[in-house]
Amino acid sequence: MPLIVTSLIPLVELLQARRSTMPYSLAVHRGPQHQSDRQNDQLPDPLCARRLLQRPQAAALLAALDDPDRGFDAIVVGEYERAFSANQLQHLTPVLEQHAVELWLPETEGPVDHHDPAHQALIMMLGAQSKREVQRARFRVVTAMRTQAREQGRYLGGRPPYGYRLTDAGPHPNAAQARWGRRLQRLEPDPATAGHVRWMFAQRLDGQSLASMARALNDAGIPCPSGVDPGRNPHRSGDRWTLRTVAAILANPRYTGRQVWNRQSADNDADASRSEREPIRRNPTVDWVVSTQQAHTALVSEQDFVAVQTIRSHRSAHDGTTRRYLFTGLLRCGPCGRRLESHWINQRPGYRCRHGHTSTQQSSNHRRKILYLREDHLIARLADHPRLPGGIQTPHDLVALLHKRKITIVCDHEHCTPTTERSAQANLRGS
Repeated sequence: MPLIVTSLIPLVELLQARRSTMPYSLAVHRGPQHQSDRQNDQLPDPLCARRLLQRPQAAALLAALDDPDRGFDAIVVGEYERAFSANQLQHLTPVLEQHAVELWLPETEGPVDHHDPAHQALIMMLGAQSKREVQRARFRVVTAMRTQAREQGRYLGGRPPYGYRLTDAGPHPNAAQARWGRRLQRLEPDPATAGHVRWMFAQRLDGQSLASMARALNDAGIPCPSGVDPGRNPHRSGDRWTLRTVAAILANPRYTGRQVWNRQSADNDADASRSEREPIRRNPTVDWVVSTQQAHTALVSEQDFVAVQTIRSHRSAHDGTTRRYLFTGLLRCGPCGRRLESHWINQRPGYRCRHGHTSTQQSSNHRRKILYLREDHLIARLADHPRLPGGIQTPHDLVALLHKRKITIVCDHEHCTPTTERSAQANLRGS
């Protein structure tokens, strides 16, 4: 019975939850009985999306594996470099064998025999070659993006910061890209929101707290960033301003008119689901790529921006001293899972969790009891904790160890328990 090629479908990463990376594949029918309704099916996918959840047509092909009437016997890969990397194909093999679907490669001149040592060695070699090509391509792309951001001030994608909007900046300088109709974009002040950004910087320089600014914005009914652009922020409620929203705006150097790239790390585990990945963290400022010239209209001067950062970094108490907190970012609330915030308690550094309530909100009678924890009490609890190694001499050594091993301290009113950040997130999801 002849095999009938029916669909050009990129198949992507199929790991534990059916993720695989096999773009540019061919679904092959069992016979002519399915030809009439599937002969001309075309399932295009964007080349840039290599994750299963981001490629609905590839997900449809994988879902079809469970269908006994799926109508194809094999998947043919045209270019292994764009199909799989490292050991991804080995993870896909058991799924294909379970559903009696063959995998064809040009290098094997037919179907892959997953039990043939020669084919196994070939698959390992092709995976290593593909991984090498991925790393080389990544290096070239990152190098080009650094140059474009630094020397040209080019906008390289992403959501425009609050206070700006995107506008056309002319045809793409690459002739091939221009022939595809692609054009450059740049940032320009948004008449509806730019004034609010200028107001926040002015208020901060005038000594106003983040909470008072967020409260004033909420009281005035000014939409927060996710409320202004809900399409780009489907994961946020968009109902009010928060302290972190105001702080993030005041810390964004793009408001000085310079283009900034590589502020946050993109080195996430590609094989992990979104919920299993490490939290997105900012890169050190020395790794940021800042344009040598202004790339768009500034909403704040560079001098004022630097002054605001000084206020945020070295906020002094009423007596002129600087308050420092050793465990900032390392503590989570056991009952609600939120990070504890720094709080001065009885002339000592401490931490608290208000379980979602902030000074930007009106007080409520139905609030969970606030968790307060003094820093010296926290150090005492952790001094001889069985989950931590012995021989820690000073609190600074303890904090350095927690950062190095990515350990988070989960606290309640009675206990403090060291755990990994991933475990803390998993426990929170389970509860």
